[in-house]
Amino acid sequence: MKHAEKKAGTLIEALPYIQEFYGKTIVVKYGGNAMINEDLKQKVMEDVSLLKYVGIRPVIVHGGGPDITSFLKKVGKQSDFVSGLRVTDEETVEIAEMVLDGKVNSDIVNMLNCRGVRAVGLSGKDAGLIKASKKMATVYDDAGNTEKVDIGYVGQVESVDTKILQDLLDNGYIPVVAPIGVGEDGESYNINADYVAAEIAGALHAEKLLLLTDIEGVYKDFNDKDSFISSLTVAEAREYIKDGIISGGMIPKIEACLKSIECGTNKVHIIDGRQPHSIILELLTNSGIGTQVVK
Repeated sequence: MKHAEKKAGTLIEALPYIQEFYGKTIVVKYGGNAMINEDLKQKVMEDVSLLKYVGIRPVIVHGGGPDITSFLKKVGKQSDFVSGLRVTDEETVEIAEMVLDGKVNSDIVNMLNCRGVRAVGLSGKDAGLIKASKKMATVYDDAGNTEKVDIGYVGQVESVDTKILQDLLDNGYIPVVAPIGVGEDGESYNINADYVAAEIAGALHAEKLLLLTDIEGVYKDFNDKDSFISSLTVAEAREYIKDGIISGGMIPKIEACLKSIECGTNKVHIIDGRQPHSIILELLTNSGIGTQVVK
């Protein structure tokens, strides 16, 4: 009986959050270990399906870095990164598009459809969803100065046409977006999925953007677990990047958080996708997890 009461208590705890987010759009950036570990994959899909069934409007934007790296190794290409962004020549962007759109996206759609929700896979090329241009990587030196570096067919979002997303959401579908954009001359750009999720969340005026990653959140000193930051303002985040407290692969995530808030997202959360049911824990429980970024 006590076990049953505990289950009932969990549902009651979730009720005010379900009421708060009912009918609201939540963008989930799906990436990291949660895309590799089979058990975690299933739990993420369960979480997203549950959100849909309780009346929340989820949108998934996915990465696929490990799959791209694996395929590049098979064809004898090395992966190099600058400020957390993959250096991408013409052959690499073709491989990235094939892996992201042809394999990763269709796998996610299939897993969701198997749970009874209706998902539709999209590339940023579909219906003019994502217009893109070349992105130069920003490199910081020890003095805090910056330098722009050309890293090839890596894109930045110029505009998002949300019509196809709104149409799908209004008709009960979950959009699943691969982070490929199209340039002025029809060229493909591989775009960091964090940035794509941020731009889409902002364009949709989403209630929340959840970034699934492979750490608990943001630390002032990663080696000191007591330095965990549960909440971070936009101004603080910019200062931490400049001072080198936030560095490497965390830079694109934090820059994505800032961009998303500037574009109209209410709140952004960096959460540990290695924790089972991390999406539900963040959205539908009192405790929450991870680092939130606010204005």
